Amino acid sequence: MSDVHCRRYIDADRDELVALWVRVFPHASPHNAPLKMLTEKLKVDDLVFVATLDGDIVGACMAGYDGHRGWLYAVAVAPEQRRTGVGRALLRYTLSALARLGCGKVNLQIRAGNSEVIAFYRSLGFVIEARVSMACRLTEG
Repeated sequence: MSDVHCRRYIDADRDELVALWVRVFPHASPHNAPLKMLTEKLKVDDLVFVATLDGDIVGACMAGYDGHRGWLYAVAVAPEQRRTGVGRALLRYTLSALARLGCGKVNLQIRAGNSEVIAFYRSLGFVIEARVSMACRLTEG
């Protein structure tokens, strides 16, 4: 296996990145539709990162930073590349990019009961914090 290369998203990645997100998140609600999500994110900033292997996108992460803390969104690794180090390399790259911006803390949300993903993030130094996650829909979907 060749080395995984992580980098910032470029416009030429669009179709391949959207296809990966559709594959990994096949039941995304309309407000999380991959193309819509990417289009709206790029209006705000370019904190979207990809992991490539032999030139193909095999992982992706959308991040956010508000000047106080960072967030991870839509972290995806192609199913056949899971447990190969792709996700670890991608997250380390993303966290490093956020740290260079001055970000001191990064948050993420995981669906309750997703023990494999929780274990993965714990292996990267994330801890579970006692918080209540709330949401208010401003649009349908």
